[in-house]
Amino acid sequence: MDTQPTQVALAVLYRENRYLMQLRDRIPGILYPGFWGLFGGHLERDESPDEGIRRELLEEIGYCPPHLDKFGCDSDPGIVRHIYHGALTVPLEALILGEGWDMGLMTPEQVRAGEAFSVNANEVRPLGTPHQRIVLSVINAGLG
Repeated sequence: MDTQPTQVALAVLYRENRYLMQLRDRIPGILYPGFWGLFGGHLERDESPDEGIRRELLEEIGYCPPHLDKFGCDSDPGIVRHIYHGALTVPLEALILGEGWDMGLMTPEQVRAGEAFSVNANEVRPLGTPHQRIVLSVINAGLG
């Protein structure tokens, strides 16, 4: 039995005081289906968090910022999230959504409220609890 926690790398990307988030697919069995979350994902075997976040961003949005900084770690039982932050240096329209239902730039007010409208879903959708907590930590650190 593997008792090691799952390791993931997530990115908080920001542009003009807005934070890029992904509306996760509504697929049974995934964490937070239909919730807004951060781009990133599971680390592959023997992959460092630095390598993993760059790979995940390229897979999910076809873009990785020229500069990412490690923000810290966030954890819950069974999972360790390596958090990165960086400026989104291209317009939202330049990104290619390769995974997820929708993406959008959230204001700090939307992050605090814990919900935001999705054009693709045509409804207001909630933010995943850990994702909201992480973005609020970045906002409170004065980044973005």
